[in-house]
Amino acid sequence: MLTKPSLTLKRRLKASPGQVFSAWTDPEKLVRWFGPTQTIVDSVRAELDVRVGGRYEVSFETDDGEFHQVGGVYREVVPNTRLVFTWAWHSTPERESLVTVTVAKDGDGTMLTLHHEQFFDQKAREGHERGWTGTLDKLERFFS
Repeated sequence: MLTKPSLTLKRRLKASPGQVFSAWTDPEKLVRWFGPTQTIVDSVRAELDVRVGGRYEVSFETDDGEFHQVGGVYREVVPNTRLVFTWAWHSTPERESLVTVTVAKDGDGTMLTLHHEQFFDQKAREGHERGWTGTLDKLERFFS
């Protein structure tokens, strides 16, 4: 059996674990930073039912006019520590993957670790690495 591609990104943020967790679980905060670098600022929409078994849906438009919509189900919710959720673009729902976000106190800030696994192929992994890197850049600016 072939192992599906995955990626892990880490980012140290100037915020408490509670603040970082809230940025991922409060839709009013998430819409202020979510999406790759080329996301049109006011285009992000989010519906989050943050509980095990709850669903989420996030959509945004990029500056090239493309509309993107992703959603999934929360598998694990540990307040101020860990979120695990499925991830599937509405354009390719059969390509479900899994995202784990952990936050931990790191000195006067927080270390965020994002692990995204079970990609369809290497090309999907590479695209998500670019997207998540831009998204985490924006999250870092959200706290600066």
